[in-house]
Amino acid sequence: MANLFLKQAKQYAATRPAYPPELFEFISSKTARHDLAWDVGTGNGQAIPPLAKLYKEVVGTDTSEQQLSYAPRLPNVRYVHTPPDLPLAGIHAAVAPPGSADLVTVAQAFHWLDLPRFYSQVRSLLRPQQGVLAAWCYTEPCVDATVDDAFWRLYNRSQPYWAPNRRMVDDRYSGVEFPFDPVDGETHTGPFEFSTKRAMDLDAYLTYITSWSAYQTAKEKGVELLDEATVGEFVDAWGGDREVVRTVRYPVFLRIGKVQATGKMWRTSSYHSNGANGVSRTRTYALFHGR
Repeated sequence: MANLFLKQAKQYAATRPAYPPELFEFISSKTARHDLAWDVGTGNGQAIPPLAKLYKEVVGTDTSEQQLSYAPRLPNVRYVHTPPDLPLAGIHAAVAPPGSADLVTVAQAFHWLDLPRFYSQVRSLLRPQQGVLAAWCYTEPCVDATVDDAFWRLYNRSQPYWAPNRRMVDDRYSGVEFPFDPVDGETHTGPFEFSTKRAMDLDAYLTYITSWSAYQTAKEKGVELLDEATVGEFVDAWGGDREVVRTVRYPVFLRIGKVQATGKMWRTSSYHSNGANGVSRTRTYALFHGR
């Protein structure tokens, strides 16, 4: 995951949308305590400031040291570079002892994780039957019908350059069977929908597109997704003035659950779905389920 974002770390930090306060208020209302939160795949730390206001200590980890260099420095936050092959004992040493975390969050990175391995780490670190895992993603930006049409033409052309895991976002994480119990007051684990907005001129909007891992992959293969004709389409769709600031809305989808009781085991599950804009796919995952 880290290598996909190394070359566009600055763009990522500058143009990605902030997450809505309502998201963090909802999540924090579901944890019994607010002592320790672990943000996995923290990247440039977009989820860190809201978490730091709600939890006494926050640990942000990522496989990319460069991404971490753009993360905000706060007095109750520490960042740890975690190689992908770091063993569970290393996680305990770097993040927290077993059974001590109140919350584990994954913001726009859940689809990059080795889920069976990650779930084992989460179950080890979270407080038994109290700790909460919250994983969310935002999907395609919405401006208006004209801009969105131009976006979808570009997005469809970008499909060959996305890593397969990224398609979980198209499914809003709904296709992943979540091995956790519903949090208090809820009957399911989501996805729950929120929304965030960002004011952008056209150049900022296009810079957001250049922050895609698919954009970088295409460029490395000699394909410029934002060629002159495509940029021209966006200029026309934007109304002809690149400096006009528009409101860009991003839907946000949350999966949330608390640590299950004992008596769970792994099984393998496959699902077939039609994702956003009719993209069809089949995925297979290793999952917990009750005996």
